[in-house]
This record gives sequence, structure tokens and C-alpha cells, in this order.
Amino acid sequence: MYLLTLFIAYFIDYIFGEFEKIKFFKHPIIFMGDYIKWFEKSFYKDSVLRGFTLTLSLLSIVFIITYFLSFFDNFLIQGFLCSFAISSKMLYDSVKEVIYAQDSKKAISMLVSRDTKDMSNSDINKAAVETYAENLSDGVIAPMFYILLFGVVGAFIYKAINTLDSMVGYRNERYENFGKVSAKLDDIVNYIPSRITAVLIALFFNSYKALKKFNSYGKKHESPNAGHPISAMALSLGIKLGGPTSYFGKIKEKPYFGEGREDITKEDILKALEFKSKFDALLLVMLIIFFLLV
Repeated sequence: MYLLTLFIAYFIDYIFGEFEKIKFFKHPIIFMGDYIKWFEKSFYKDSVLRGFTLTLSLLSIVFIITYFLSFFDNFLIQGFLCSFAISSKMLYDSVKEVIYAQDSKKAISMLVSRDTKDMSNSDINKAAVETYAENLSDGVIAPMFYILLFGVVGAFIYKAINTLDSMVGYRNERYENFGKVSAKLDDIVNYIPSRITAVLIALFFNSYKALKKFNSYGKKHESPNAGHPISAMALSLGIKLGGPTSYFGKIKEKPYFGEGREDITKEDILKALEFKSKFDALLLVMLIIFFLLV
């Protein structure tokens, strides 16, 4: 168990985020993305086997590097390294920017792949809440889950799988086969964290309805995982998320998640963002208890 490493990693991210203010600094996840782009450009083939080779090669490289890094037997070093896998501050700041940006359509376009040109204010707010809820799992809870279990190796193996899925895990003509292994692996590693995220959302917002119903709504999503935190957030806030959404000029008939208002406001975004302050408080209490017991 890497509990102290986890605390240090989270609070480094809490203070510094992605270290974006440091000049000439390149985030480790960008190196993964660069490798994926290079492999695809050099070896792409419409083949499951070729996609499997991409996945295996990246995970092997990440494992070897992080395995040797794990020998640095120092909580601060390990926490610093693991902080690169957590995106709590960046996610919070990016979603909050949608509320206060002069051009909210431009702000939300940086976070979602859906069409933003003809979005109403409610559509923009809905996209922000959905993005925050879904990425609480991918960017916060899941990496913390794997840090707790496997330390720096778990953190970066998870981020490698997540990065693969975000770049090649699409169901379209180019990636249906090439990205199949990456997408399936991402579904597997996010299965437990997505449900933990949904439960935490329900508990933090004191919503028995969310705790009871998030699974029944969440399983309607085409992803086996993404719908659960989205549904928990919708049920907790008393709103409906999902519904018909425009992607690349075509309307996709997505199911609705949650019960209540379909008109989503900026106040709903602010309410959703309260998750972070409650989660921060929980971790602080856990850290105090940890030091009292050791």
C-alpha cells in the first residue's frame, strides 16, 4: 500500500497542477502521446494485432522506466512522480473557466469533442458538468486508485492505457481495429474506479437517490464506465444530462442520465465543482488520522 505516496502526490497536484508555468518543462504524459503518434505514423495498419503491438510496446516501455524509478525509496520523490498522473487541479480549473470565460463556447470547445458552434447556454453548462463528472474518474479517482495499489508503476501504466484510449480508442473506420485493444483495456482498468467515483459523488452530495439509481442510468451509456459518474452527478444535482448531442455535424441520440431539469445553469456547474473541496477535506482528515496512528 502506498498511502503516504498517494497523499503527497495529490497535494503536489493541488498546489502545482500540471506545472504549466515552468518553462521548457514537458509533462511525462506528452512523451506517451508522442510515442503513440510516432508508432501510428510509422507502423499503422488496420489490424487488431498491430494495435496490440502498439499497446504492448508502450506499456512495456512505461513499465521498465517506472520499475527502475520505484527503487528511489523516498516518499517525496515517489509522490512527486505520481503527481503527474493526477489531474484534479487542471480539471477543476478548466471546467470553472467555462463559467467565467468571455467566450464560453471557446472554453468548452477545449474540453469536449462535440460540436459547440450552435450550443445554447444550457448545452454549454451541461457539457461542462458531464465533462467534470466523467473525468473525475479518469483524471482523479482512477490514477489515485492505482497509485494506492501499485505506486508509481501503477500510476503510469494506468495513464499510458488512458492516453492510448484517448488517442486511438475510437469506434470509426481508422481505429475500429487498430484501437480495439487499447479501448478494451481502458474499459477494464476503469471499471472499479468509475463506480467508486459514482459512490463518492452520491455520498458527498448526500443523495440516496444517486446511490440507489446511478447504476441503472449509467449502464445506458455506450461506455461501460463513463455513464456511472455522469448519472451520479445528474441525480445528485436533480438534473438530466445526456440526450441528443451533435458530433461532427450529426445528431447522436444519447440516452438521458438522471431525473429533473433539462435546463442546466452555471450554478449547476458550481455545485458539481463542490466535489473537489469535499474530496480535499476528506483526504486532509485521512492524512491527519494517518499521522496520528503511525
